[in-house]
Amino acid sequence: MTEVTIGSVLGDAEAPVRLDARRFNRHTFWCGQSGSGKTYALGVVLEQLLLHTELPILILDPNADFVHLPEARETASAEDAQRLAETDIRVFRSSAGVGEPLHVRYLDLSTASKAALLQLDPIADADEYNVLLHSDERAETFSAAEMLARLRGSGDPGQVRLAKRIDNLEVLRWDLWSRGESSVVDVIDERPRGTVLDLGGFTHPAESKVAALAVLEHLWARREERRPILIVIDEAHNLCSPHPRTDVERALTEQLVQIAAEGRKFGLWLLLSTQRPTKIHPNVLSQCDNLGLMRVNAPRDLLELSEVFGFAGEEEVRRSASFGLGQALFAGGFVAEPTFVQMGERVTEEGGGDVRVPLRGTPSA
Repeated sequence: MTEVTIGSVLGDAEAPVRLDARRFNRHTFWCGQSGSGKTYALGVVLEQLLLHTELPILILDPNADFVHLPEARETASAEDAQRLAETDIRVFRSSAGVGEPLHVRYLDLSTASKAALLQLDPIADADEYNVLLHSDERAETFSAAEMLARLRGSGDPGQVRLAKRIDNLEVLRWDLWSRGESSVVDVIDERPRGTVLDLGGFTHPAESKVAALAVLEHLWARREERRPILIVIDEAHNLCSPHPRTDVERALTEQLVQIAAEGRKFGLWLLLSTQRPTKIHPNVLSQCDNLGLMRVNAPRDLLELSEVFGFAGEEEVRRSASFGLGQALFAGGFVAEPTFVQMGERVTEEGGGDVRVPLRGTPSA
């Protein structure tokens, strides 16, 4: 199937709206302020792609909004529920003891990414960086404790300083590392139809970013295989800020800028979801050829959207300020013309959701 139905024409419930699934081979920007139904609506599109195409989807999910993608709602049609049950969807959780553990291998990171993790500069910290550059640790036999002992006992000042840095930062104690177990990149290489990485449950705030960096770096390293995958990044401003603050954030942003600029021809296609266009690095935003726009009120954001996505039309973009819940504008390569849409129903449950204000005389949950 080349088209997927994602809702109806706004104001005409009998007129279905379909997106051309083939055009997800372009980068897509999905935008809507808090309360617009952005994440729910994104789920509608992802479900339809899972049910009606063969496109592998990788979801970087910071709020556990998509962890229930393998589970059909009671209201789902029998056909959709059966098709979903037969679809290979893997969910990896960052919370201990819940689902498949989200692990990556420290040794799989590039030297540059390890240096970012350890806050090493190749010039200012030349000796330590050089030790890192020439490290010959093997994944099959790697032990953090043994590596640190070897570095400390080497007698070489650079190795000793590197051991102290690793120990002081405590990065190798993170729950993220596989420690002899498999890495999530091994599963991604198998290309299941859906892979959800729940990034929100790690103890250290940098772990989620390093997990994303490890996965994106791995996909880029194997780009010449040209195996298509749609990389969905929810709350993308967390990973693709125009103003990265840490070395890891800078490495992550640089990797996404590279994928945005060059990944399309290798089958690495981005779908970035966020609340405001100004929160996304401009070199990534400018590479997007599809737009899914929900309610946005800020005049500055509306102006930027109309300038970046000229194919949507200034008046159409401005109309988004009056959208109700679940209403959207679709424009770009995946739809014949800019189209106003009332999004359809979900097939699966949304994992997240707003916390309700407790009221007198009502249950708290």
